[in-house]
Amino acid sequence: MTLTPQWLDELRARTLLSTLIGKTVKVTKAGREYKACCPFHNEKTPSFTINDEKGFYHCFGCGAHGDAIRWMTDQRGLPFMEAVKELAQAASMDVPAPDPRAAKRAEAAKGLHDAMAAAQGFFEEQLGGIDGGEARAYLQKRGISDATRRAFGFGFSPDGRGRLKSALKDFGEPMLVEAGLLIDPDGERDSYDRFRGRLMLPIRDIRGRVIAFGGRILGAGEPKYLNSPDTPLFDKGRTLYNIDRASPASRQTERVIVVEGYMDVIALAQAGFDDAVAPLGTALTEHQIERLWKMVEVPILCFDGDAAGQKAAIRAAMRALPLLRPGHSLCFATLPPGKDPDDLIRDSGPQAMDAVLKAAEPLIERLWSHELSAMPLETPEQKAALKQRLRAITDAIAHPDVRAHYAHAFRERYDARFFARRESGPTQRPARGGSDGGRWQRDKRGNWKAPIPAAGFEARAIGTNGLEQRLLRAVLASLLRHPELIRPHREMLSALQIGDPLLAQLLDVMISTSFRKETVETQALLTILGQGELYNMAKGMLRADALKLTPDRTTTDPDRVARDLEEAVRVMTQGPELERNLAVATERVKADVSDENLLAQHRALVAHRNHLIRLAELGQPEDII
Repeated sequence: MTLTPQWLDELRARTLLSTLIGKTVKVTKAGREYKACCPFHNEKTPSFTINDEKGFYHCFGCGAHGDAIRWMTDQRGLPFMEAVKELAQAASMDVPAPDPRAAKRAEAAKGLHDAMAAAQGFFEEQLGGIDGGEARAYLQKRGISDATRRAFGFGFSPDGRGRLKSALKDFGEPMLVEAGLLIDPDGERDSYDRFRGRLMLPIRDIRGRVIAFGGRILGAGEPKYLNSPDTPLFDKGRTLYNIDRASPASRQTERVIVVEGYMDVIALAQAGFDDAVAPLGTALTEHQIERLWKMVEVPILCFDGDAAGQKAAIRAAMRALPLLRPGHSLCFATLPPGKDPDDLIRDSGPQAMDAVLKAAEPLIERLWSHELSAMPLETPEQKAALKQRLRAITDAIAHPDVRAHYAHAFRERYDARFFARRESGPTQRPARGGSDGGRWQRDKRGNWKAPIPAAGFEARAIGTNGLEQRLLRAVLASLLRHPELIRPHREMLSALQIGDPLLAQLLDVMISTSFRKETVETQALLTILGQGELYNMAKGMLRADALKLTPDRTTTDPDRVARDLEEAVRVMTQGPELERNLAVATERVKADVSDENLLAQHRALVAHRNHLIRLAELGQPEDII
């Protein structure tokens, strides 16, 4: 198929951009242009303009820019060809077909799409009728609202062998069999309805067209869930449930959540998490992982906390290894044992689900923890077996740079666990970096000194702006209240480059003390600080009305404090790099106002804005919470 520039220009000319965007965004006439609040970032004053004459839109707030096709790919999340096909259909243009056979296949697919749309209408009608009473009662029991029911297209298949077959007889039995709606017992008996006595859910493609169905039995019987078979429209290994709704939502959240089943997706959507998808009765496949990476670089896999859920998570992790490439990975959020997303949201509210997602761990951490717990590690042979398993994981990674980094990270963890040097005196400070400039060293008095930043370190130090300083003080105050957290997090804390000399000195004292003492208490830290300026600052941080990290306000649970501490440090350390990325992207736009550079600038702006929002959330005063 060849789409010539002339044909694409004609498609753009026939598409009224303001009307296209106006289908999902409220637009207002402003002279010869239209204005709207930008759909790519949150704003109250419109800075998003649409110019029908020139055929492009532009946001002066976040830099979003493009034409009708770009709108369909960026805002709707459609692949390029799907965007072109949908625009061409609306503009009454024929998309060039590569050969007669492809045209024939396209015509056949159109007939199957029509049949599936008719089946969806039939199922929805039955749900609202007399036969759908039990199904409606089930939805009510599950707490599914009418709005959610309509959004996801719930229906009902009556308990009869030929109800759907009779209703769709105009399509002919062969087409209904090919669409997976009827079962043909090889000519021995008449064909009959595949779905009977089930609550029905349509499975849609990226364009929102029904391509298959999933049905949940309402009474006794097996299987509990039944999906359509593979058809010319539907390949369960390549399809993700709710992709049509989650793809545009992920453009806003810059996140996609993968859960185990469609009822999990629906529970999340009803609670405000619109960016969730699910595989369809199979383990996550390579094709589905690649599809997820077209939406975001690091999707979140959120499986149940039971053995089956964790087994599915590690299976997905292993399947992703050959596909890993720079910037693209997976992370893993684990639900409490015995709970699915619906249970968690019902018991503890959406904020509990949000906390689970924010605590997601990177792929390498999930692999490391899984291998550590897979077998005993008591004997030298068992420890050597762990090393072999880790080597097998890295060997499965195809990309050489990613493979090298995994091998290095696993080697560091393995050596730290089994070969760490132990001195008779204070514990040896772990080395960081490859030269003395990256290592902690003792001064003339035998105290540990912070590492000197490596030459060429370009990022600014943290704590130099108001939001960062507020959060940094909250982190240090939390460490003073919970000094037992210093030791397990000192490598992470050592990496902080702090701009304020006093705050930097306070952190250095806390880290050095953790090396000299097995257990550190708040009062011991204050004694070490003496009676000078550092002591006064630390005492001020310990006041009851001082700023605290979020979990400190409601609990003294050290696990929650540790998680919030890790997130606060992670968010602070991202700031300099995000600022640098935005500056580079802005310079590129100044040099060349191309779509690619504008898109890169937009992404950098969104990332930096989200960073500032999270900084403000983590560091806001206690009386606002």
